[in-house]
Formats: sequence, C-alpha cells, structure tokens
Amino acid sequence: MPRYVALLRGINLGARNRVSMPELRELLEGHGYRDVATLVQSGNVVLTSRASAARLERDLQRQIAEGLGVDTPVIVRTREELAAVVERDPLGSVADDPKRYQVTFLAEEPDEDAARELAEADVAPERIELIGRELYTWHPDGIRRSKADRLRTSKRLPAGTARNWRTVTSLLELADGETP
Repeated sequence: MPRYVALLRGINLGARNRVSMPELRELLEGHGYRDVATLVQSGNVVLTSRASAARLERDLQRQIAEGLGVDTPVIVRTREELAAVVERDPLGSVADDPKRYQVTFLAEEPDEDAARELAEADVAPERIELIGRELYTWHPDGIRRSKADRLRTSKRLPAGTARNWRTVTSLLELADGETP
C-alpha cells in the first residue's frame, strides 16, 4: 500500500484552527488509515492508504472537518514524490539554515504566466525556484518583509502550504519508518 504525507494548511497558528495531534491520529486510525504518525504541531501526517492522492486529499479534508470541526485544505504527496523533492534540493548550495529554507507544496502546477513571473522576479538576496508543484524559497534574512514570501503567497499561485527544510527532511524520515 502507498505511503503518503498529508500537509494540513493553516492549523495551530495562534488561537484558531487548533488541532490536537493525538486526536488527529486517533481520528485517522478510526477511518482505517494505517501506520499514522504526526510530526510537530503544524499538521504534518504520514499514513498508509489504498486511496489515490487526489481522493485522499478530499477524504482527509472532509474527515477532519466532520471529526474535529476544522475545515482546512489538505495537500498530499506520496513518499516517492517527497523523496524527489528532497533529492532535487535546488537551493541546497546556498541555503545554509534549514529554518530559512522553505518548500511550498502547491495543490497544482501554476499556469505559465505565474511561473514566468516567479522566474523573472528580482528578490535578491533571496532565491526562488519553481519545479512542478513545489516552490523552493531561500530567505537568508528571514521571512519577515520577504519579497519572495509575498510572491509565494500571491493569489496568482494555486493554494499551497509551506514547510521548512528541516520539516521536509524529517517527514521523509518518518515516511521511511525512521525516527526524525
């Protein structure tokens, strides 16, 4: 059965959309998902399911809304897709702080105009690299007042959710059955 990583968008940020990770694991196990594990408090779930990624996104969003009262978008990648994200690492030669290196997992690939806008953007000393449904961003001076982050959250891009590089690599370890 396929191993998946599910990324919940916008939970446990401040007082709204609070989700307890033990309750989330219990809910998902109750729906028949296997090997359910969570990482940190920001909505990172690894699980095993026979469903397709697209169906899993819809089912998880509905099940979390019904079971926990939180309506949040869910973005899913297979373990293999996540491994490819880590292997590509297009900014690894410049990103020297994993907390300031982010990957935004987009629901779908951006249209050509949005992709061109990202490629042509002058955000130095920051860096942006779009590869398929992932947007890699390096913020050497942090995200506050970041030009790259304003582009990343643009309405021109499909919905997405960002994770720092440390979380991305830890999720892959968790999907592989390792303790991050």
